[in-house]
Amino acid sequence: MTMNKQWLLASRPTGEASVDNFRLVETPVPALQDGQVLVRHHYLSLDPYMRGRMDASRSYAQPQPLDAVMIGGTVGEVLESRHPKFAAGDQVVGMGGWQQYGVVDANQPGALRKVDTTHVPLPAYLGAVGMPGVTAWYGLTQICQPKAGQTIAVSAASGAVGGVVGQLAKVRGCRAVGIAGGPDKCRYVVEELGFDACVDYKAHGDLKSLSAALKEAAPDGIDGYFENVGGLVMDAVMLRLNDFGRIAVCGMISSYDGTPVPMSYPALMVKSRLLLQGFIVSEHMELWPQALQELGALVAAGRLKYRESIAQGIEAAPEAFLGLLKGRNFGKQLVKLV
Repeated sequence: MTMNKQWLLASRPTGEASVDNFRLVETPVPALQDGQVLVRHHYLSLDPYMRGRMDASRSYAQPQPLDAVMIGGTVGEVLESRHPKFAAGDQVVGMGGWQQYGVVDANQPGALRKVDTTHVPLPAYLGAVGMPGVTAWYGLTQICQPKAGQTIAVSAASGAVGGVVGQLAKVRGCRAVGIAGGPDKCRYVVEELGFDACVDYKAHGDLKSLSAALKEAAPDGIDGYFENVGGLVMDAVMLRLNDFGRIAVCGMISSYDGTPVPMSYPALMVKSRLLLQGFIVSEHMELWPQALQELGALVAAGRLKYRESIAQGIEAAPEAFLGLLKGRNFGKQLVKLV
């Protein structure tokens, strides 16, 4: 009998999340029923949205249930199938959760998708050619609406989403300005990802200093901003946005541990006639094929770069996740399960 290690949500965080909020269990993999597929997960995706799902408060999605396997994207290999569209050996992506094996009802639309690893590595389907990449594509193209010659800025620029935003902006003829934490990340953003400039927010601890650094990096102002952080970073960008600037609000990681972070200059939304729109990428599935086609082609051609932080083994998942929330990862945070 095959045993499956699983991380459950044991309790809801009060303030910062901790390892005590999770519980590791081991259960047998059940026999397959008709229509089901058994997947051996090779990689687990860790993403900031998971922190919000750990709370019981109202949000865009139902809270992560207590004493249930933590939600999360996975890629892996089909070991056994009782569904005609899947066969042993197929490489697949799905929402298998924080566990080594997943039994999937393949009749459920979108539950499991076969992927081609000929030109795109399997873990990339959790990053640049997966949900983070589509998130970047949607926020940039549908909300920031870049035009050649404009300036696009993005916070958390070295991360799985932010790094793709800047590169897609460059493909569209824009100036790409990143904001990241630390000289190593900023160097990576410029030298490896090809951004025009990157501002180290850790070197600028107050609004005046950060705003001045952004002015130097974006001398013609900012036309579109992809927001992942909130707080001081967002305040500084607001001061540099051009009239009719567009802000795609993807995340606010600075407030994910429950402490509200106020906006310093909300009046700028009126003064500069800004468009500020939050979005959830899973609500726009009709555009995923278009996004994935472009992202996959760019990765296959070597024109879309990315980096991965890989924790080893299912046991490492909680610590890697907490590190992600603190910005300790470099690029896409994954857990290797095989």
